[in-house]
Formats: sequence, C-alpha cells, structure tokens
Amino acid sequence: MESMPELSHRRRLLVLAICCMSLLIVSLDNTVLNVALPSLQRDLHATTSGLQWTIDAYTLVLASLLMLAGSTADRIGRKRVFMTGLVIFSVGSLLCSLAPNLSLLVVFRMVQAIGGSMLNPVAMSIITNTFTESRERARAIGVWGAVVGISMAAGPLVGGLLVQSVSWRAIFWINLPVGLAALLLTLRFVPESRAPKARRPDPLGQLLVIALFGSLTYAIIEAPDSGLTAVAPFMALAFVALLGLLWYEPRRDEPLIDLRFFRSAPFSGATVIAISAFAALGGFLFLSTLYLQNVRGLDALHAGLWMLPMAAPTFLCAPLSGRLVGSRGPRLPLLIAGTAMTVSGVFFAAFEAETSNATLLVGYVLFGIGFGFVNAPITNTAVSGMPRAQAGVAAAVASTSRQLGQTLGVAVIGAVLASGIGSSPMKHAFVSAARPGWWILTACGLAVLVLGLLTSGHWAHRTAERTAETLESAEIRQTVGATGRG
Repeated sequence: MESMPELSHRRRLLVLAICCMSLLIVSLDNTVLNVALPSLQRDLHATTSGLQWTIDAYTLVLASLLMLAGSTADRIGRKRVFMTGLVIFSVGSLLCSLAPNLSLLVVFRMVQAIGGSMLNPVAMSIITNTFTESRERARAIGVWGAVVGISMAAGPLVGGLLVQSVSWRAIFWINLPVGLAALLLTLRFVPESRAPKARRPDPLGQLLVIALFGSLTYAIIEAPDSGLTAVAPFMALAFVALLGLLWYEPRRDEPLIDLRFFRSAPFSGATVIAISAFAALGGFLFLSTLYLQNVRGLDALHAGLWMLPMAAPTFLCAPLSGRLVGSRGPRLPLLIAGTAMTVSGVFFAAFEAETSNATLLVGYVLFGIGFGFVNAPITNTAVSGMPRAQAGVAAAVASTSRQLGQTLGVAVIGAVLASGIGSSPMKHAFVSAARPGWWILTACGLAVLVLGLLTSGHWAHRTAERTAETLESAEIRQTVGATGRG
C-alpha cells in the first residue's frame, strides 16, 4: 500500500490525536527532566557534566537518527516504524525509572531516544498523508505545533509535582500509560502507508553524522574536567567526519543530507536559526533550573512554578506566530523572536536579572515570547520553495537542527558554567560563573534576529527559487534515467 485510503473526518482527527500523543511524551521528556536535575544530582552523586549527559544523551541520539527513521518509515511502512518507536520509547522510559546509577541512566536515555527518533518525523509523515487538503493540513500542523507549546508549559510543573511528591524516577512513569494507549490506538485506527518512491539507505552518511555529533558533544562536555589535550582526538574526529560528509554526500544519488538544499538562503537560515534558538532554550533551562534550586534553594515544585512565566508566553505566542507566518510570511515572527531573546539574554548577562524577582520575571517572560515566535517560521522557511518530493527531507533537517541546537546549548553552557565554578560552592559562585553563558545565549538571540532579517528578503527568495529549479530538474533527469534503464 503506497498511500493512505480516504478516511472520514472523525477518523482523521483521531489519527492526529494519536500522533500528538507521541509528540507530547517525546517533547515533555526534555522539559520535565530539567526540573528533576538537582534531585537527580543528589541521588546519583552526579557532577555538572553528568547532568549534561542525562539531557544530551537523549537529544544527541535523537538528532543523529531522525533522518534515518523518516526514510526507513517511507520505505518499510510508517505505521510499523511508528509502533516500533512507541514500544522502544516506553521500554526505555521504564528502564530510566529503574536506573541504579548515572551511567545506566545515560544509556537508558539513549534507548529512549532511539524510540523517540521513530516517532516525531514519522508522525509528521502520517499527518501529511492523512490530511491531503492544504488548508486542513495547515490546521493539523498548527495543532501539532501547539502540542510542543503545551509540553513546554506543562513540563516544569508536571516535573516539579512528580519530583516533589514521589521522586525524580516518577517523571519517566508518565510515558508508560500514554505510550501504551498510543500503541493500541495506532494498531486499531492508523492505516499503513509508504512513500511511492522511498529513498535508499545511506549507511556511511549515517555513520559520519553520528561520529560528527557524538565526538563534538563529548569534547565540549568533557573539556572542563578532562582538559583540552584529552578531548583533542574527539575534536579531530568531528572535523574528519565533517570533511567526510562534505566530500561523500554530493557524490551519492540519494544522500542522507542533500547539500544542494543549503544553496537556498531561507533553508540555510532556517537551519542556523533552529540551532541558535534551541541552543538558547537548552542553555536557558539548564541555567534556570540549577539557579532556582541550588542557589535560591527552591524545591522542585516551586522551581517549576517559577518557570511558568517563560513557558506560558511560549504556549500563547506559538499559534499567533503560525498565523503571522501564514498571513505575512516568516520575517516579522523571526524579528520579534530574535529581539525578545536578545533582550532577555542581556537582562541576565549585563544586569544579573536573576538576583531580583522583578527582573527575573521580565527576563523569563521575554525569553518565552521570543521562543514562542521562533518555531513556526523555522518549519515554514525550511520547506517553503522546496519541491513537494523533498519537503519531508527538508523538514527532517529542520528537526535535526533543533535537537542538535539543544544538545550544543546544554554542552556549551554547562561546560562554561563548570569551568567558571571550579571547586567553589555553586551557591556562591553561580551568578558570576553563569554570566559568560548568558552572553552566549544573547549571541544566539542576535543570530536569530540577524539571520531572520537576511534570509527572508527578495534576494533570499530568489536563491530558494533557483535551488528548487535545480532540485526539480535533477529529479526529472533521475526519473528519465531510471525509465530508460527499465
């Protein structure tokens, strides 16, 4: 079966709800865990780099496998891969809740992420193939985007409640009933579908991506403890893997990453904006959680409540951003996002906003507004102007950029914080040690602002049109060649 049968309106909405359930548990897992970090640190005697690994092991594997999972689902069946992902994610969550030490928790987080990589891109493919009418599809993707906002808003609160009333282990239990319900509903109501022409596997490209992301993250996280000499081989490996990708991928007919996409200024801009915005998010949550609990001495629940001024604007601004992108294009939402995130970063970096309740509140609200506006234009800009056949791959690169950004944000900000604190007690050294981290987050906000301005004008649109023409003509040549050989 190549495409989905025509479904009734109610059945389509049910399929959307099932896909959103999977997105909720994968997104929630990131924000929920942040609130649990100090409790987890005490229980498992974790260092700052240990805490970084509990987050980055998950986002790193997710970033490395998203494109592979999407193309595999197109080839062997989306429903089959989606259900496999739900099973692996749920089993990984159960193992995380039972982890006796930090090393095993990190390993089980990687198991979770293998399952998670099979959920989001595949769910997006299922939605795209279920809602064939463009307006209905836009509304469905809007609902999908709102779920990310819900997970952002609910994560710190749910995490705080569970950590406070049960333990940090309870944050992984909530995935089990949702995962099981989604699995049974998928089995019963989601029809199987495949792509008419699936992309061939690219195992060498996949290995190079894993080597690049993994060695780069390891070098950044471990540098403060191990020293630059110890991590130099990993930096070298990352550089070799990057050169390998740049040399090997253009020589393949169906590469894992089609480097020609990057000739489009809006696509390249969306990729770097996604990395910058999500690096800022990863760093922001990491610094805020440690500050509220380890410096201010708040319990997990009250720390979660303090995160609401950041989470609520994200939830409220996301749909508004989607409507603005639809009516006026991506430029205005990106300018609002970049400005708000930059000003928020300056508040913390230059004025030590965390030391007063009023300025902390303003800094959190500004960041929430900025992050709320940034998501819709990233997806829209990545896929706009691309040929329909390439839209899925373009969206997968945007998703990978988000996860890579969050991974790098936690790695870099955590490394800066760890080297700043050194052997001093965190309570006394935190504010001064965190200041370079806040300046990095300010630079991320500025990158969103400048790139939003540069990659949404007439020149940028012309590069997108030229790239689309190149890709379409290459596709026609490939099809004609295949027909001739047949």
